[in-house]
Amino acid sequence: MSGIQIKNNRILYYGNTAGYIEKGKAIVDPLFQNEELRSYLKEKKGLELEWRNGTYERLADGKLDLEGNLQVLKKCRVHQLKPDVDVMMKFIGYDELMERFGEPDPQNYRVVYDGEVETNDLEGLYAKFNLDHPPGYEGHSLSMSDVVELYDDSGSAFHYVDRFGFKEVSFQAPEQELYQGPKMSL
Repeated sequence: MSGIQIKNNRILYYGNTAGYIEKGKAIVDPLFQNEELRSYLKEKKGLELEWRNGTYERLADGKLDLEGNLQVLKKCRVHQLKPDVDVMMKFIGYDELMERFGEPDPQNYRVVYDGEVETNDLEGLYAKFNLDHPPGYEGHSLSMSDVVELYDDSGSAFHYVDRFGFKEVSFQAPEQELYQGPKMSL
């Protein structure tokens, strides 16, 4: 009997939930990265393989949907106004922005975070980006006038941080260099 199994779209490695199957792709935590698992998934099962940090923790924390399936997390980008934009645009509600400046203009924003967070819930993201910044987050605490983008292979949804909650907006960010965190040089 092999120590590697796939049950209910979960990849089990000697009893540990090491990853999951999503759209014909095996998403596996690098904690389990080894030749035996790679060979099983790619050669025996014919799956594309992606090693993704944090997968084991999310699975162990029981991030499941109501049907018992794995809750697939979208990636998250946080867009904040550039330092040189009109200061009157900063930290205002959506209605005031519309009245004074019109729709949020992607040209006025920069990406201060691009990565995975453990929830797709906007209120949960608000708390995360205020109380417990994820590694690589380079912005100020999430505030009015910021835009939160949730995205995956199927597209993006943009949410303006409003006075109370969020307002979904049309915010097509220009093709941009993705935020890669602080740059280091030798």
